[in-house]
Amino acid sequence: MANVRLQNLGINLSGNQIISELNLAVEAGEFLVLLGPSGCGKSTLLHAIAGLIDVSDGSVEIAGQDMTWADPSERQIGMVFQSYALYPTMSVEKNMSFGLRINRTPKAEIDRRINKVAEMLHLTPLLKRKPAALSGGQRQRVAIGRALVREAEVFLFDEPLSNLDAKLRTNLRRELKLLHQQLQSTMIYVTHDQVEAMTLATRIVVMQAGKIQQIGTPECVYERPLNLFVAGFLGAPAMNFLHGQLDPQQRFVSNSISMDLSSYAFAASGPQNGEVILGVRPEQIQIRDEGQFVGTVALVEPMGNHQVVWLHAGAQTISCIVNEQRPFAIGQTVLYSIDTRKISLFDPKTEQRL
Repeated sequence: MANVRLQNLGINLSGNQIISELNLAVEAGEFLVLLGPSGCGKSTLLHAIAGLIDVSDGSVEIAGQDMTWADPSERQIGMVFQSYALYPTMSVEKNMSFGLRINRTPKAEIDRRINKVAEMLHLTPLLKRKPAALSGGQRQRVAIGRALVREAEVFLFDEPLSNLDAKLRTNLRRELKLLHQQLQSTMIYVTHDQVEAMTLATRIVVMQAGKIQQIGTPECVYERPLNLFVAGFLGAPAMNFLHGQLDPQQRFVSNSISMDLSSYAFAASGPQNGEVILGVRPEQIQIRDEGQFVGTVALVEPMGNHQVVWLHAGAQTISCIVNEQRPFAIGQTVLYSIDTRKISLFDPKTEQRL
């Protein structure tokens, strides 16, 4: 396993500056997830690490060596693409060993690696099959195995599960996490799926428009988002945003809510009063008989083990998660309360956390 360092990285494609002055340190052995919407530059960044595209500025270091202009074959990486890209006329075994055979790896060593990885990925009974005889999940495991047999320093994953159905994604996500625990390899994973990011990552890098918005553990990024974009991007349903005023006594007031926030920990530079946006996750809103605030049920979404209930709260609509199975009627008036211990406050002008 190896670390990866990106210093002042710039990427220009067809005259468009996709990424500029980006700095990122990936520690040896960690599972780092690049998360963001389509077009944010996460796959472009991954391809630059792999050497598939040239950078315009800055440097790429792998295991302490400058690899900025090195050929992809010299970078000691294994890469898994969104497309399986398997050779249809070759067996699973031949697909997995293709790169090793091209590099003239001894047959005994090829067999050792193939058998080791096939057992790890539960592919041993499938080694003689061709891709057409495999399911989508099996094909993706073959693509992952093709990267693993390289025994590389760093493994790169470019949205490898996005073409699979929900159940297969869940199964392979679990297998990838177990695989990382077993190999302890450095892995960099690109996705727009927040569930994948939250469940797989040791650290998440949230990106937007070619810039890093926040880096942290899944818990930190989810519970203490640094700006409105991160707060709104993570979470399903997304964080509720309530516009209001914070008075000098640290009381938040909107058209339907008034609550004491004197225990809120402000950033050192944050204003202590004025117009603010209060962010609260749906699970931090509880519908209960002794609730402080009044809302009207607008929509109910049954989710099996819980319900998502949408409430009209004054001029705004908020979502909350109800874990017990209780009936709600559209237009029903309910009482609810907000857990102020995990709320977030944002500056509406800068959109940064206060």
